[in-house]
Amino acid sequence: QVQLVESGGGLVQAGGSLRLSCSASGGTFSNYIMGWIRQAPGKEREFVAAINFSGASTYYADSVKGRFTISRDNAKNTVSLQMMNLKPEDTAVYYCGAARRWTTQTSDYSRGQGTQVTVSS
Repeated sequence: QVQLVESGGGLVQAGGSLRLSCSASGGTFSNYIMGWIRQAPGKEREFVAAINFSGASTYYADSVKGRFTISRDNAKNTVSLQMMNLKPEDTAVYYCGAARRWTTQTSDYSRGQGTQVTVSS
C-alpha cells in the first residue's frame, strides 16, 4: 500500500496562488492513478483533480478547471497541484490520493493526512 505525505498548504489571500506537493512511498508509484481531494468544514469530500499513470491525461472538477493544474513526476514519486486565482470557497483540507483505476469517486482513493489551505477574502 502506498503511503502519501502532503505539503505546501497555508494561508493565502483571494486571487493568490499555492502549490501543493505529495510524496509517495511504499509502492510502485507509476502503477497508481493520482488525485487530489478536498474537504471543507461541514461538507463532504470533493474530488478536485486526477492524473493518469504517465501524466499524459488529467481531469478536473468544474469548480477548479482553468485555475488548478495537476502534474506528476514518476522518477521522484511526487504529484503536485498548482492552484491559482484562489477563492475563499477553495478553503479546505486537501488530500493527495492514489487509486488503482481511473475514477472521480473519492472513496476509491487511498489518502494522506492532508494539508490545510485557507483562502481569505
